[in-house]
Amino acid sequence: MDKRFFNIFNLTEDRAIALLKKPLDELEDKSERYVAASHLINFPTERSIQALIDTISDRNPDMYHRIARRKAIESLGRLKASVALPTIKSCLSDNDPYTVENAVWAIGEIGTEDESILENMAHLLTKPEQNYRVIVHTLAKFGYKPAVDRIQPFIDSEDEAISSAAIAAVARLTGDYSQMDKVVDLLYHSSVNARRACIQDLIDTKYYSAIPKIARSPISLVFRLRGIRLLAAAGLPSKKITFAEIEPSLDRVIRDRPQDLEMVHEYDQKPALEFLIRELYHTDFGRCYLASQTLLTEDPELVSKALIKTYEEEARSDYGAHYHVVKLIGWLKYRAGKEILLEALHNTQPQFQKSRAAAAIALANIGATDAIPLLKDILNTSIFDLKYASLLALEQLGDNSGWQIAANDGDLLIKTKAESKLNN
Repeated sequence: MDKRFFNIFNLTEDRAIALLKKPLDELEDKSERYVAASHLINFPTERSIQALIDTISDRNPDMYHRIARRKAIESLGRLKASVALPTIKSCLSDNDPYTVENAVWAIGEIGTEDESILENMAHLLTKPEQNYRVIVHTLAKFGYKPAVDRIQPFIDSEDEAISSAAIAAVARLTGDYSQMDKVVDLLYHSSVNARRACIQDLIDTKYYSAIPKIARSPISLVFRLRGIRLLAAAGLPSKKITFAEIEPSLDRVIRDRPQDLEMVHEYDQKPALEFLIRELYHTDFGRCYLASQTLLTEDPELVSKALIKTYEEEARSDYGAHYHVVKLIGWLKYRAGKEILLEALHNTQPQFQKSRAAAAIALANIGATDAIPLLKDILNTSIFDLKYASLLALEQLGDNSGWQIAANDGDLLIKTKAESKLNN
């Protein structure tokens, strides 16, 4: 589990527990109880777990407490606290659908063989205003076949994410994969939420043939890379797929060029430069990629100056736009932006992680051979995409020594990639 974001509040265990127990009207900020419930993920102790259970057991209807209860359920799920199952089970009948959603998710994380819990969960599919996607996904995760008839109607849901989950669940529970192409098609849906959701369903069903299509879906490479890596982790050891089948898609995602994607948006007229720059800040990466692709057809000097301007004004602190600006500097071969690339390469803030890999590729694209020592040093990182990108960048810059170093890497994909390079 990636816990880099869990400790941002810098509370002690004692302080977090005290905040949970303190009456709401005595708190300086009522949201402190939520913060405390979130923070106890850092302390997998009996004391912390009991404090979270007590928080859930308190049915105070105050909005701030209800929010804290939801977070306490989530934290117990992340802690995989099986002792909390009876308390979390009681939340399945809660009137608040968000509390129910978190309870279903937490049970899925903790695990159970109690069929009464699974049946209670399946019954939720007959209740209105529930998060059906989470319920369907969790029932499939537990292989609960008695729920199939109740899942089946959701295949025709107008909500693409729910429909996708239902198709995948029926495939897993019955072995009928005949409708999985509908899930694959969602990789190119106009809704970013549909595109993101279906990748999880392709992972869950071990639908290996979708890997090339995942690589071309216009969503953040974080989602695409996760999908490919998890499918590879399941398929390589079982020999359901070979590295040669994965490698082109993996390389394509790491390089993340807009021309390698299938766009789902289009412009009805040629946009102004200012509009294209603003699109780099969009939360739908499909729009960001379309803007990037279009910017690469404009005057390189004008675009480069506009990128530097937006970087200085705003993109430096916006991790989405930051990523796209870094990539564009590389594709435009704008050597005057080299300092931005070097800064991005060494930016260790978790939310800017993908910009580090982007910077490695961009440095290669501008031909920065003097960055070779820096890229070789980075091969010691445990961050997959940064290491993989650095290896590709080193090769592009004419230094193949990285493959020898990576041949003993602990990550199967990197190790296999290095071995294939050394054997060719």
